[in-house]
Order: sequence, then C-alpha cells, then structure tokens
Amino acid sequence: MDALIQLGLFATLLGLGFFFGRRAEAKHYQSIFAREDELRQIVVSTDRFPPIEFMNHNAALVSGNVVISVDYFKRVSAGLRALVGGRIRSYETLLDRARREALLRMQEQARIAGAEAIINTKFETSRVSGNNNKGIGSIEVLAYGTALSPKALEASAITL
Repeated sequence: MDALIQLGLFATLLGLGFFFGRRAEAKHYQSIFAREDELRQIVVSTDRFPPIEFMNHNAALVSGNVVISVDYFKRVSAGLRALVGGRIRSYETLLDRARREALLRMQEQARIAGAEAIINTKFETSRVSGNNNKGIGSIEVLAYGTALSPKALEASAITL
C-alpha cells in the first residue's frame, strides 16, 4: 500500500512537472521570439574587429546573464535517457532558451546604450547548483561583447 502511494505521488509530480514545465517553456519561447523580432536591428557578431563602417564608433562592454532551473519532468526524463544513452533533448531546449535569453539581455543593454552593433560576442556557461551531484539543478549563461555606438558630433563640427 505504501509503495502505491509513493508511485502515485511520483506519477503526480511527474505529470505536474510535465504540464507546468511545458507551459512555462512555451511562454518563455513566445517572449523570446517577440523580443528577437524587436531587437533584430542590432547586429551581433563574433568578429574580433569592427567592420569598416563601425570604425569611428564608441565601444563599451555589454553583457546579459540568465539562470534557468530544470523542472522535475526534465530531470526525470534526462535521468531515464542517461540509462540508454543518446541526446538529452530536454536539456538541449533548456540550454537553447538560456543562450537566447542571455543574448537578448545583452542586446537590450546595448540598445539602452544607443549601440548599433555588438562585436566579439562570447558565451560562458556554468552549473549553478547540482542537486547534491545528482544532475543539473540550474544553468547559468553569460553573453558578453563590445557594443558599438555612434560618436556624438562635436560642437565645432556642427558650426559652419
């Protein structure tokens, strides 16, 4: 009887994790798609040096950081997948969302600074908590780069 209660509790938590995790992920992707469309005018590049048209721009460091937690369903499904091997797609979507969110936050910071482009873009990832070494608990992604914004015209250049 006790085993049935535990099995029922496990199944309930698994179902709730699947439902609410899937719903939260879908809402997050909707937000990501909308913000990506809004920020498309800011060019993001991994080039170390600016293109010739950006040579006379001001440079500033911009960054975006996000920490995303793994829901219960993803943790269980990844554990089951680890038994047989292969791609763990539940973690791939987690990393995709985290990477895109960090990039968007970096672009938003660049837009506030008046930047037209971001060059030398880099990503850093780390595991924040590990559930007592039983797998990923949360993942952090940091995106950073050099924002290029146009230099303001000097007063002497404006006068004729």
